[in-house]
Amino acid sequence: MKSKLTLAATIIMLALTALLMTHNDAIIFQDKGLLTVKRDPSDADTIVFYWRNDIDVPMARRFEEGYRKWKGEGTRILIDLHSPGGAIAEGEQVIRVIEKMKRTHIVDTRVRNRRSCFSMCVPIFLHGDERIAAPGARFMFHEPTVYDFYTHEKVDQPKFERDRITAKYFNRYFVDSPIDATWRDRLAEEWKGKDVFRSGQELVDERSNIVTVLQ
Repeated sequence: MKSKLTLAATIIMLALTALLMTHNDAIIFQDKGLLTVKRDPSDADTIVFYWRNDIDVPMARRFEEGYRKWKGEGTRILIDLHSPGGAIAEGEQVIRVIEKMKRTHIVDTRVRNRRSCFSMCVPIFLHGDERIAAPGARFMFHEPTVYDFYTHEKVDQPKFERDRITAKYFNRYFVDSPIDATWRDRLAEEWKGKDVFRSGQELVDERSNIVTVLQ
């Protein structure tokens, strides 16, 4: 009798686990990201991609769909960003779409006044041929944080593991980037254990080469 109760309890637990995983997947992959694409009213050759959300699913798919629709239009794509950051994996997929866009268009990035480009948004911004920002645009840099896939809770890692992930992220997105090497090295020291904020004006004044056009 006891074994049957144990088996029944195990089956119930497995069923609840499967239900929870399905529910979390539904939340993770729901179409919460909205991409707006418009022709620039001041320049008919420029197509503007407006993104106002996390760097997360379905951003890359939205960009791919937008590019397919507008691929034959204009000569320039301007990616207008306002994002608190998000998932490294999704950001990498977005960057791949941007590289595809560059085969047919000039691709510039922009963060306007009182708009933000935090965390994983910055590597995306760095892939603009020209990188445009308002003086009051806000940028934030920090070491990558690992979250549990299902619970979205921060995962505490041993220091050696955190250092390994940080080094990989830094080398992939900042060393292999247009950022000025001296500024980049200062960032590597400054961001240890904290968030580093800069305005568009400060990034230009500090000669970071992150922002190439102040607008």
